[in-house]
Amino acid sequence: MDLLNTLLDKGLRRELPSREEALAVLATSDEQLLDVVAAAGKVRRQWFGRRVKLNYLVNLKSGLCPEDCSYCSQRLGADTGILKYTWLKPQEASEAAAAGLAGGAKRVCLVASGRGPTDRDVARVSDTIRTIKEQNEGVEVCACLGLLSDGQAERLRGAGADAYNHNLNTSEATYGDITKTHTYADRVDTVQKAHAAGLSACSGLIAGMGETDEDLVDVVFALRELDTDSVPVNFLIPFEGTPLAKEWNLSPQRCLRILAMVRFVCPDVEVRIAGGRELHLRTMQPLALHLANSIFLGDYLTSEGQAGKADLEMIADAGFEVETTDQVTLPEHRRGGGCGSVCGSEGSAPGAGGAGASADEAGARTDLVAVRRRGAGTDLAPNA
Repeated sequence: MDLLNTLLDKGLRRELPSREEALAVLATSDEQLLDVVAAAGKVRRQWFGRRVKLNYLVNLKSGLCPEDCSYCSQRLGADTGILKYTWLKPQEASEAAAAGLAGGAKRVCLVASGRGPTDRDVARVSDTIRTIKEQNEGVEVCACLGLLSDGQAERLRGAGADAYNHNLNTSEATYGDITKTHTYADRVDTVQKAHAAGLSACSGLIAGMGETDEDLVDVVFALRELDTDSVPVNFLIPFEGTPLAKEWNLSPQRCLRILAMVRFVCPDVEVRIAGGRELHLRTMQPLALHLANSIFLGDYLTSEGQAGKADLEMIADAGFEVETTDQVTLPEHRRGGGCGSVCGSEGSAPGAGGAGASADEAGARTDLVAVRRRGAGTDLAPNA
């Protein structure tokens, strides 16, 4: 296809495709899908080889959130049956992180529910970052604490944080349809604060919320403009008890097209398959590794993921290798801000959508939406 040849050439040169070209990727047929994956896969290998970065989430504070994000199991008033607990102590968080690091993760993502941290919260998380760094040589730490106030990003950086995650989630045009308690501009401002403080900026999207192809392209182009080092792509986990519980808009083929479009628009950044990959990609997860160079290991914040052992077997069986602590994630030309590596995290359990298949056509498996009952905040061993 002329389209794919053009996109491949642009990706190898780090040239931005046109909006029309990005939309055309999402509109390709199932018959063209393997060609799309092959072309985007060449771009992925150009900048990241066959390495897969493993990231591990630690939920520092679960539930109890005053925000009304429609996709989130931790939202204000949600009846989702998730674990609810207040701040983990630094040593508890470090012990939780150790499980993921033992499984091969090189980055720990520290996430806390809420609108944003108080200065006391920043001090608490700073102590946690120091503890994890002291006890685990070479570990990278990404914080995800919500909207930042002036000076907070600098304090986190001073404590040893390498990155900060705050997802845009969807396009500016439709943001008000999923959240009323803060704005799209608020999220952009936090990403810019992290960037300005020297943290590696991490920001991504949620697919599957009923958005259009245009919305998906808009948010990915916005992420490119923000010059983020890492783009987590979440696929909506439709939790019962949230406004989006019935939104089963994704098929494995749709998810692969979205990942390919992200890779073409952001060729040399870390693209991470985040929340919901097990639900929506299902048996096609190994194929997605040809598009993304990063995944989360084991469970998510409030939902169960694929067992860590199964993740490692999938990577090896697909012919990829786990990235080690002595390997730098980003290509040399992108190593400047922050630690020059990556970042990542979702918001709770997100997703893409719009013109995707219906729930029946996509083969939705509602029985696979399992609330996390192990790991951080529990007495049970984590799924790592």
